[in-house]
Amino acid sequence: MEPDPPKAESGLSDTELLRLHLDGDQDAFGVLVRRYRRELFNFLARFTGDAAMAEDVFQETFLQLHLSGGTFDLSRRLKPWLFTIAANKGRDAMRKAYRRQAAPLDAKIAGSESQESTYADLMPSNIPPPDESLMNLETRQAVQRIVDAMPENLRTVLLMSYFNEFPYKEIAEILDVPLGTVKSRLHAAVQHFAKQWKAYASRAGHEPKRDNE
Repeated sequence: MEPDPPKAESGLSDTELLRLHLDGDQDAFGVLVRRYRRELFNFLARFTGDAAMAEDVFQETFLQLHLSGGTFDLSRRLKPWLFTIAANKGRDAMRKAYRRQAAPLDAKIAGSESQESTYADLMPSNIPPPDESLMNLETRQAVQRIVDAMPENLRTVLLMSYFNEFPYKEIAEILDVPLGTVKSRLHAAVQHFAKQWKAYASRAGHEPKRDNE
């Protein structure tokens, strides 16, 4: 049975605990680990679909926090950064374990107001859809590269919403941001993907013909 956290630290904020850890407090980091043990592990278990993988990623996440904690802006909230690290490491672990075929863009958006909303609805109409050729390994790899190269805040929301089907509300709670921020980031993520996909499609010769051609 794990000992109770020191009374002086149990009521401190995440960033205060991280500050103590960076200052050499040997107990503060353990308090952070215990604080997020259930919530972060449950998130990773759902994110990866594998309890053993989730446990490994949980450990890797806190190792990364230990190694990179000095670069964190202590004026910000720690939770969104922690879950972003976990999501990225979870994605990397899944990619190493197996290749997953991306869902078609006509998949419904989890938690959206309209039950008929799809990711294709967010794509500009002049963008050639990738789902027509996702069975092609080269195309799947192109999709993966585009997603990997996206800004971290957009990639995380896209992974949670599109690839792992987290509802908007749950993403907002995980990242500790307003619901509207989740929606705007998802829209920006899809637009970013669309722009990069159009460039790839053009290079690959998949650019759709204009009506007057």
